[in-house]
Amino acid sequence: MRLVASDIDGTILGHDGRISERTIRAFNACRIAGVELVFVTGRPPRWLSPLQEQLGHSGTVICSNGAVVWDLAAERAISARTLDVADILEARRIIKGLRPDALFAAETLDSFHLEPGFIENGTSELLSEFTPAPLASTLRHDDAVVKFLAVTRAGTPDDFLALVQPAVGHLVETTHSAPRTALLEMSPPGINKAVALAEYAASLGIEAHDVVAFGDMPNDIEMLRWAGDGYAMASGHPEAITAAGQQAPHFDDDGVAQILEAKLASLGV
Repeated sequence: MRLVASDIDGTILGHDGRISERTIRAFNACRIAGVELVFVTGRPPRWLSPLQEQLGHSGTVICSNGAVVWDLAAERAISARTLDVADILEARRIIKGLRPDALFAAETLDSFHLEPGFIENGTSELLSEFTPAPLASTLRHDDAVVKFLAVTRAGTPDDFLALVQPAVGHLVETTHSAPRTALLEMSPPGINKAVALAEYAASLGIEAHDVVAFGDMPNDIEMLRWAGDGYAMASGHPEAITAAGQQAPHFDDDGVAQILEAKLASLGV
């Protein structure tokens, strides 16, 4: 075990926005043992404060499902893969044809564009600084879009993904990480958490068999398959559990901490 790669939401961070003390201790023990840590998330860089404030992490974070590699200490992008705005608008047109009720948003390196109604009831503390407007009127052709999102208020995220993914696969990489809301996350073609994690590990001279990865949702599947030791949370999505082949105990039972404690003990740490 030379590198631990962990998802954030639903894997180490709860709905209350807290990381458990046991999980914090386990990550700190990894640091002391010389194990590299990287967090791999669908979150944008501006939503990484739990890592800084609760874990004291100041290293690398792979954000936006692999589209952005972020230096947390320097608060800057190390690399970014972006979507073509024309492809975004074409994907929007296709999805709208499939689900006329769908609403859309686009994440850039420095902003967030959202259509009216994208946020239910028109309110969100995290997104309150952004003014809703049609994407076609706010996106410029040279905007560095790293994630495109589509939401519908009807149906399940799995059903929405099954409908949309085949129709837009030539334009975007599509996944989801929402347990209940039918919210899709789209990245540049060929980009996912595994691609970015593999490149990051290679930059450290670390191979897949020395990587332990944790995740809980469909956007973690490729990463869990790639890592030598991929663990899906027992509380996670069935497809993530199947893909990983190994389970960490339930999130509520500090599953990540339990696995890390056992691995460190086996190393005599």
